[in-house]
Parts: sequence; structure tokens; C-alpha cells
Amino acid sequence: MSDIKQIRIRCSFCGKDSRDVKKMIAGPDGVHVCDDCVRLCREIIDEDAPRAGAGTLTFADMRPQAIRAFMDEHVVGQDRAKTVLSVAVYNHFKRIRTDNPVEDDGVELSKGNILMIGGTGTGKTLIARTLAKKLGVPFTISDATSLTEAGYVGEDVESIVKNLWLAAGRDPVLAGKGIVCVDEVDKISRGGGSAASVRDVGGEGVQQALLKVLESQKVQIPPEGSRNRPQQDFIEVDTTNILFVCCGAFQGLTEIVERRLSSSSIGFGSNQAARTKRDRSEILKEVRAEDLTKYGLIPEFVGRLPVIVTLDDLSSSEMVEILWRPKNSLVRQYRRMFELEGVKLKFHHEALVSIVAEAMRRKSGARGLRSILESIMLDVMYELPSLDNIRECVITEECVTERARPLLIPGRTAA
Repeated sequence: MSDIKQIRIRCSFCGKDSRDVKKMIAGPDGVHVCDDCVRLCREIIDEDAPRAGAGTLTFADMRPQAIRAFMDEHVVGQDRAKTVLSVAVYNHFKRIRTDNPVEDDGVELSKGNILMIGGTGTGKTLIARTLAKKLGVPFTISDATSLTEAGYVGEDVESIVKNLWLAAGRDPVLAGKGIVCVDEVDKISRGGGSAASVRDVGGEGVQQALLKVLESQKVQIPPEGSRNRPQQDFIEVDTTNILFVCCGAFQGLTEIVERRLSSSSIGFGSNQAARTKRDRSEILKEVRAEDLTKYGLIPEFVGRLPVIVTLDDLSSSEMVEILWRPKNSLVRQYRRMFELEGVKLKFHHEALVSIVAEAMRRKSGARGLRSILESIMLDVMYELPSLDNIRECVITEECVTERARPLLIPGRTAA
């Protein structure tokens, strides 16, 4: 009799028999649900659930001052860049706040894609990642160095939009209102001096392929597993309201700008001596679209990046602040790791200055601070878990300059 009852049990939702499914969950009043329906309900809930970082902020939170204040908590310096990005993101929200940006008078609000230029370690990627924490729209960071023309080994430019589509929970409408950061865009400049028979599949060809993505067009992207199931329909994402932020170090661009400035200052009244004393940051503030074209970017690509912002080289005082002031600074991270061992970590100010001096000598920018700290803290982090009676660890200037042992102050009893 028990076997007969088992056979007659059916899912109250889809009507499948218990023999056709793996599990049948019993409910009150004779209601049953199969594992297939449970899985389907889970997928529906996941699709409708708020995405990470999406829908958590109101439009009032997106005022330029609020965005700038949030970035000030995480990024040191770069005042001009943070102001430009705050206004650009605010304008982006104004465009996507309404489904129809074209008013009755025919005025259409066009987007202003951004090009960030700055040396290594100046905070280009950090600013982009900080914006990702603040925004309520899908956000993704892609590397331009992995892009190639269609048909060659590498990623197609459509993969940028596909990454945004994945960040939007596979919602093409939500992806069409997101922000994309394309890093290392200077690496796709046209190769100079190459033979005519050698095709530049990662340079000018990628720039030309990016044109249709940057401008307001609908991009067809393949779904997941398209190689195994080629019969699937492509997904269409409209890039009209997608804001693109391109970043690059552009090594050698300073010389191009200097040559243009010097050629316009020949003859009486020229101030050549003053120009030669200007640092790289001051020179890059004079960059124009024609300089980027000489660097190797095609004019059509530069024209689709109307907002150009340059990042200043970090000073030694700003580097010291980077070590301790931001919410996620390196000093705070190491202090947290030592707190997990029950030890209080202290840094002398002279030690921080010496760390910055070493990073400035290596010319690695803020990115090089972590490697210097790792070399200083390695031995003490290796020994500390085995020591039972340590209350405090002090990093002095000698720990940086002479590789001396950090001061370990006893006083803590074993846990």
C-alpha cells in the first residue's frame, strides 16, 4: 500500500509524478512540491533580488558633493580627477533617471565618456573601484590588453559589455544603465614602425572595434555556454546610457605634449626655461586630442572620449597619508591582522616617511608601498603566532632603513 501511495503523489505546482523527480517535499493539507519547482523558484527569486550595490542608493545620494565626499574617505589627493568624475557620474544618473532622455523640444542629453591619464600608482584603478562601492548601478572593470580583433586569439570587445551584463544579473535593461571602466587603454595604441604585412590585431583594430561599443549602438553578446549550444539567440544590450571610463598611464605622452608646447613658444617672448622645469603632471594638464592622436589613438576613438582628466603624481606627503588615512589603508589592514593575534601594532611617523622615501626611489607610486611593508613585516608575522607574552609591536625607522627587528613589548598573557 505504501508503494501505491508513493506512486500517486504528484507535485501540486507542475503535476509531475514522484517517480519522475529526485525529491518530493511534503507540505500541509496534502500539498507537495518537487525539487524541480524548488530550483525554479530559487532562480526567480535570485533574478528579482537586489543586485550587489544596485538599488541601495537614492538619487539624492548621487549629488556631486556626496560622491566626492565618499571618494575623499578612500582616495588621497587627485582633487581635480575626483571632481570631474563626481560630476560625470551625477550627469549619468540624470540621464538614466528617466526612460526617455529626449524631451519634447528635441534636446537629447548625450553622455560624456571619460579618459583618465596618470602614471603608475597614481590611483586610477582605485578611484574606479571606489566608485563601484558607491554606485547603485552595475559596474565592471575590464583590461584592454586582453582584447583583440574578432577572429583572433583573445577576447572580443563585446566581452566588455558581457561582463557588465553579468554584473547586472544577466539583465540587459539594467546593464544598459551601467558604468564600464576600461583599464590599460594606452596599450591598444597603434604600433609604430611595424611591417605592413604584420597586422596589428591588438592595437588600431581594437580601437575600431570599440567604436561601436562606445557610441550609442546595440551590441549583440553571446550567452553563457554559446560554444556548446550555438543555436542560442544572442543577447542585445543598448549602450546608449552606458558610461565608459577609460584609464591609462600613457608613457611617452609627456614628450609629445612638450614638443607641441615648445613649437608654439619659439622666438622672442618664449619661456623655455620655465617649461623645462615643469613636472610630468603639469605638462599632462595641457594634453589635447591631437596629442593623443600622435600617441597612437585614432581620431574617432579620441572623439568618443570628450572628458579628459589627468591625475597628478603623488607627493611624499600624500604618500604618507595614503599609508594611514583612508578607511582601507595599509596601516589599518596590518593593525587588524595583529589585533587578531591579540597584539597592538604601532608605526612611528619616521618609519612611514622612510617607507615612502623607498617607494619614491623605486618610482612605483602608491602601488609599491605594499611590497615594502610586506618585506618589513614578514619576519615578525612569522614569529608572532608562536609567541605567548607579546602585548605590542612597534615599527621604528630603523626597521625600514637598517632592516632592524621590530620592537616587541611583552605583557600579554597566553590566551
